[in-house]
Amino acid sequence: MNDQQHAADEHGALGDAEYTEFMELAAEEGFDPEEIEGDLAAAGHGPLPVLAVVGRPNVGKSTLVNRVLGRREAVVEDKPGVTRDRVTYEAEWAGRRFKVVDTGGWEQDVLGIDAAVAAQAEFAIEAADAVVFVVDAKVGATDTDEAVVKLLRRAGKPVVLCANKVDGPSGEADAAALWNLGLGEPHPVSSLHGRGTGDLLDAVLEALPEAPQQTFGGGLGGPRRIALIGRPNVGKSSLLNKVAGEERVVVNEIAGTTRDPVDELIELGGVTWKFVDTAGIRRRVHLQEGADYYASLRTAAALEKAEVAVVLIDASESISVQDTRIISMAVDAGRALVIAYNKWDTLDEERRYYLEREIEGDLVQVQWAPRVNVSARTGRHMEKLVPAIETALEGWETRVPTGRLNAFLGEIVAAHPHPIRGGKQPRILFGTQAGVRPPRFVLFASGFLEAGYRRFVERRLREEFGFEGTPIHISVRVREKRGRKK
Repeated sequence: MNDQQHAADEHGALGDAEYTEFMELAAEEGFDPEEIEGDLAAAGHGPLPVLAVVGRPNVGKSTLVNRVLGRREAVVEDKPGVTRDRVTYEAEWAGRRFKVVDTGGWEQDVLGIDAAVAAQAEFAIEAADAVVFVVDAKVGATDTDEAVVKLLRRAGKPVVLCANKVDGPSGEADAAALWNLGLGEPHPVSSLHGRGTGDLLDAVLEALPEAPQQTFGGGLGGPRRIALIGRPNVGKSSLLNKVAGEERVVVNEIAGTTRDPVDELIELGGVTWKFVDTAGIRRRVHLQEGADYYASLRTAAALEKAEVAVVLIDASESISVQDTRIISMAVDAGRALVIAYNKWDTLDEERRYYLEREIEGDLVQVQWAPRVNVSARTGRHMEKLVPAIETALEGWETRVPTGRLNAFLGEIVAAHPHPIRGGKQPRILFGTQAGVRPPRFVLFASGFLEAGYRRFVERRLREEFGFEGTPIHISVRVREKRGRKK
């Protein structure tokens, strides 16, 4: 890596001159330069390598993930199969940052355990640069474990074998028996007590590449990647066929008929785009619950691979919880966002009126996302999709120079000071945009900033600098100052 590039990595998205200016500002306010270095690095990194944690239910995947994260973030409950929406977390070990995909929360009894485990493993392996395979050393390798081993072999990704529930020397023999799986050395761990997790993580860092395989559109100038997501049967395949101008994807009246992952290169508005289709996760199940479960796995996998998410919503039906969940998945994944309302041509006046009310109510959190009304069936308004996607990507990559940002923050603080709490009035002292894709800001403040005030700052940032179609991350650092300046 050349020095220049390294400098850029060190300072997040800040150039050298700008970085120097920013550090001078920090020193004036009496902040500790080393801690600020850390804050900028944390907020300014590019895409991170992805580690997936897979294994049967109850082998301790979520407990292990919590150990890795050093905080209780993944939900751990005693009953197997606690499902939740969040799948990726950021972690750091020995100074290296990476993302962890935790499939622990995706276990569902309805599917038959084998099908569920296989689907999770497929999803995780698809999204990951390296895999930690967790086996319960006390139980030993089961048939389900053997099935996952086959999947791992086929995928050819680096695998670190974790022999969990080895609580003392007596368990070491159980762990050694797992050499038979043919995945190399089993690392004995007790994720409950933290025993052996350090060695495991050292092995993980060796297996993980420095940066993820896919460099986002930037350096390589390849086609921009779009994930077309939405709940089952909302018309994603029909839309893709219309866009592609031919029947590429099997479309059936039955919900959930998409089978094979097709990454389509499609020309739209004179530009070639890559549509990441998400049907890669097999549907072995015809249970309603199972269908939703696979749909959300597929959505998560697609988001990992895409830069912009186009969420398709069926305008003829009320906006559902599932729609809002899919939108939050896209926002949490930090992707640019476009919302497309399908079947717009079929609506009568009354439904349009109610739809507008629903959008104002349910989608108020994402008012910043460009909105397109389309008809996948007739292809109406498809041409509007491209400008919306371009707008969202532009917002996603927008960067505000530090000088300009601080002038703006100064105006905000002067015109709308934070409410006084407990006799103190917290102030934003200064800030910088440490990263893009999505835009990430670090604000340094003299006290805790309430959520309402943070939302206000985000709203004003959008009014001032655009950021249309992109989530914004704002992290606030509150510091005790070193030494009083007179």
